[in-house]
Amino acid sequence: MKSQLRRNWVLPQTWLRFVFIILLVLGVFFRFVNLDRKTYWGDEVHTSLRISGYTLAEMSQELRNGRVVSINNLQKYQYTTPKKSAVDTINSLALEDSQHVPLYYVMARFWVQWFGNSVAVTRSFSAFISLLTFPLLYWLCKELFESSLIGWIAVALIAVSPFHVLYAQEARPYSLYVVTILLSSVALQRAMRVKTNVSWVIYSTTVSLGLYTQLFFGLVAIGHGIYLAVMERFRLSKTLVSYLIASLAGLLTFMPWIFVIINAPAKFDAQNWMNTKSSLLSSSTRWAGIISRAFLDLGFGPDDSLKQLIPLIPFILTLLALIIYSIYFLCRHSSKRAWLFVLTLIGLTGLAFMLPDFVLGRRYATTRFLTPCILGIQLSIVYLLASKTTSLSVSNQRQKLWQIVAALLVSGGVISCAISSQAESWWNKAPADNKYNSHIAYLVNQATQPLLIKDGDLIPLYTLSYLLEPKVKFQLVAESDIPEIPEGFSEVFLLKPSESLRSGLERKYKLHRELIDGSLWKLEDRE
Repeated sequence: MKSQLRRNWVLPQTWLRFVFIILLVLGVFFRFVNLDRKTYWGDEVHTSLRISGYTLAEMSQELRNGRVVSINNLQKYQYTTPKKSAVDTINSLALEDSQHVPLYYVMARFWVQWFGNSVAVTRSFSAFISLLTFPLLYWLCKELFESSLIGWIAVALIAVSPFHVLYAQEARPYSLYVVTILLSSVALQRAMRVKTNVSWVIYSTTVSLGLYTQLFFGLVAIGHGIYLAVMERFRLSKTLVSYLIASLAGLLTFMPWIFVIINAPAKFDAQNWMNTKSSLLSSSTRWAGIISRAFLDLGFGPDDSLKQLIPLIPFILTLLALIIYSIYFLCRHSSKRAWLFVLTLIGLTGLAFMLPDFVLGRRYATTRFLTPCILGIQLSIVYLLASKTTSLSVSNQRQKLWQIVAALLVSGGVISCAISSQAESWWNKAPADNKYNSHIAYLVNQATQPLLIKDGDLIPLYTLSYLLEPKVKFQLVAESDIPEIPEGFSEVFLLKPSESLRSGLERKYKLHRELIDGSLWKLEDRE
């Protein structure tokens, strides 16, 4: 069977090459189109804060003084300035956000220094980095399967994968995470094949890069170790020793940040969603959604009701069956070097999040954390499609059937990316927290000389500020303070006020709730 498959695994025919190129162009287009259209949400606001080199403490201390400030004063903490350097970016993470490692933020800082501080420019760094996925993925397929066709199919499928496009358009480190996973995987496969000292030094470097990109890369590195140990039949061979030395060297370069985490452990107040209790049904639904978004994403998120997902159930169940079959087929028909690597890529990260989810009944797994698992699933699907559409042992009728399956998967990705590219928000941008932003911005921008008062968490204000006009002024106060409102403003608004601020101002002014959820209040009859 394997020999029959390999006989037809050469570069695809001219018309098929044309299809692959079209899909690749579409993938590039979707990564860069309408980069500034979607809400610049809280996590991205944090990214710009870290890139600028400021801390939350600095921002709060300088702004929460009751003085009226302009939008330029407010967004000063979102832009790079000569007063702050890349060292300040690293210090900002080390002091307040040590669970986020610094490589992406430092690289993004240089990017916005060169090209500007706009939302589109900041996000374009992730989009640009994601383009490295294509050659690295092709290279990995050549190493694992010795097939250019599988490499082409993998590039075409992932080019229009809604998962990869979505995170390529976000000012967060996840597209760099994909690149480091692929880079390290390619380096490992090459080092195992050529067995030179230089190749293991390269692998060691990729381990260091991966750890400085995402802490969960540690699971990928452990998976590499398990994979190599099984391949070497648990013998302390020269290859296994070389791997251990290379991994240890990579880990040693990460020790400075380990000390940072120990000395300044991250505060997980922002991660309260991880403490949300989750039933077996909701966990199963969420996992099915996470996996299916690699191929179809119509904007439904984990907070949507099950009734909204009913139309997608047949597709999701079919897709899950296809994934299970693709893994089975991979294990039956590919080399041990290939199927074992894909299984460890899927299994280790998957189990690391699945067990706490289903055993503890908590909501730990999220799409971006399961990046290695999704990459492994996509590789198994690619191998199945390449085999079934080109193998000499498969009849023409079945080949056409599998070609339809491949076309449906690709079409699902293209449709998903097309819909997402026109949307102002998506499931990954906390739509429940930001759903009224457009309406709030419209109401405030309508005023002639508006003043917007805010206490408590300032991040929602920053998210909104990207939609407000320069005429809007801001007055930021501590939660226990009741501000003196200056004259000269035509309308005064309160954004998501605390109970103490609202009740304190109610004693002096009449308040009118502009939005039914209490996000925006308007002061009337000022004395």
